[in-house]
Amino acid sequence: QVQLVESGGGSVQPGGSLRLSCAASGSFFRHLAMGWYRQAPGKQRELVAGITSGEGSNYADSVKGRFTISRDNAKNTVYLQMNSLKPEDTAVYYCSATYALNIATATNKYWGQGTQITVSS
Repeated sequence: QVQLVESGGGSVQPGGSLRLSCAASGSFFRHLAMGWYRQAPGKQRELVAGITSGEGSNYADSVKGRFTISRDNAKNTVYLQMNSLKPEDTAVYYCSATYALNIATATNKYWGQGTQITVSS
């Protein structure tokens, strides 16, 4: 079983920055494709950033140019650097993983517990 634990959530003013971390255990991390999803109240969960085992990445249009996903295989950790944050980014953010090639198209995924991001004045 793949265990995922997110950290780094919190509150920030518009225009600020945060970095989320997701630590994986019980897995062959190098073989995993990873992703960050978010879900706001009353809305569907959406993929905001994904990274393959080969370190190719993709982003939702709403976060392109502001968010960066990266991974450190030596630490079994994936990161999401979030810059120029907007109130619309407020949501619970979830780390996800799959042994499939790409997180966006994978049928079976593992999930972290989620961490709250609040962007407000």
